[in-house]
Amino acid sequence: MGYCVLTAEFTHETNTFNVIKTDYDAFLTIGIKEGDVAIAARGDANTELAGFLDIARKYDWNLVHTISADAEPAGPVTRQAFDRITQKIMDKVAELGDRLDGILLGLHGAMVTEFSPDGEGELLERLRRLQQRRIPMAVTLDPHANVTAKMCENADILISFKTYPHVDIRETAHHAGELLQQAMQGLIRPKTLLVRRPMLEEANAGRTDVGPMIEWIKEAREHERTPGALAVSINGAFAGADIREIGPTVVVTYDGDPARHKAFAERIADRIWHNRTNVLNTFYSPREAAEIALGHRGKRPLVIADYADNPGAGAYGDATALLDALLKGGIQNACFGPMVDAEAVKQLSSGQIGETISISLGGKMDPLFGGPPLEVQAKLLHLSDGKLVGTGARLGGLEFSFGPTAVISIDGVTVLVVTERSQLLDLQQFRAFGIEPTTHNVVVVKSQQHFRADFESIAGMVIVCDTGALSTMDYAKLPFKNVPRPIYPLDEF
Repeated sequence: MGYCVLTAEFTHETNTFNVIKTDYDAFLTIGIKEGDVAIAARGDANTELAGFLDIARKYDWNLVHTISADAEPAGPVTRQAFDRITQKIMDKVAELGDRLDGILLGLHGAMVTEFSPDGEGELLERLRRLQQRRIPMAVTLDPHANVTAKMCENADILISFKTYPHVDIRETAHHAGELLQQAMQGLIRPKTLLVRRPMLEEANAGRTDVGPMIEWIKEAREHERTPGALAVSINGAFAGADIREIGPTVVVTYDGDPARHKAFAERIADRIWHNRTNVLNTFYSPREAAEIALGHRGKRPLVIADYADNPGAGAYGDATALLDALLKGGIQNACFGPMVDAEAVKQLSSGQIGETISISLGGKMDPLFGGPPLEVQAKLLHLSDGKLVGTGARLGGLEFSFGPTAVISIDGVTVLVVTERSQLLDLQQFRAFGIEPTTHNVVVVKSQQHFRADFESIAGMVIVCDTGALSTMDYAKLPFKNVPRPIYPLDEF
């Protein structure tokens, strides 16, 4: 038996402007799984844990998996939730003691708690305090991480996914695991450096399917093949966190003299800064999106992404502005999802399939962000517990649930109404409830970028809409208080 390695997954992308605190129950909703239960559920999919297990088998590690915990992006993680999940990891570290050779963690990098702006840094610092000797710690991150100095000080190895949509999660876990193996063998002594620019996020939030990030990632991979460069990560950052250590970073894990790696990171960071006004997306208003939908013709549907109301970035998922524009525009043969409205689902659940029911739909969390509730006559088409198994590149093979779910028809628009907040990124999130996207002329998804991994294959055209919801690109609408000033685009440069 090889080295003893402890693993865990603990992820949250915190939108500090969201008023819904992320408590322990929020993690339970997505699923808190421990040990063998987590391995059975996540061990053969596009997950960090799957990648960790691959490397463990390769090197015959004694892998001890503690916990996999994730919650939908929302407001700060409560102290009780953070401490309870963290304690599971710490207890196992203490139990293993000197038998433990390394730690391998799947984190996000943009967790904010009630008591700390840097949830990942706090976790890593606590784990370091437990160790009588410094053992190697490797961490995978989402490229929307706001990487902090504390993360770099406490983790020996930090590696972010290199794709957005994130289709390389398992591959990134392989990279982290290989470096951890080398560190445990004493072949490398890794350290991590970062450079940052005074921006809320990279101009295109780190898109890797088009634009300048393609070339930057190529250069990162090339630099990784040079002596002493172990991993290069380019993070687009997460602008929904009102914290001081915010913004795009270039992070290099290296062995030896840092000077050359620091110079490389500075060059890429400078290019991110100089590219700050080069936005690739055209953000249409709801009215403009409806006009395009009205004129769309073709064998494949128009896919409209409600960028600003993406629950995957901490928006509420109940913005009504785009649906209202589609209805007022007379758009027919459209499907829309999800509309997060537990109250509406509860009311619809008492109806009969085929019945037309008067409901107040959406807009209940904060009408200032995305519009007020819509009073509609809804024909009930389908009721469900909201459970499914994903089939696409991001969700494939993983169990998922929207919670109690209803499908309704409103004047030619089929709407997926759900209880639990989550973005639409997998075709099965429609199909499981009797909605076949390919038969519709217009398909609306509440997502920013991840939907492209599955939906671009069926799309005749893709457009992006800013509905003014909580993940709007109009940052002046958000009450930033803690970010360092001056910072782009809040200030002139």
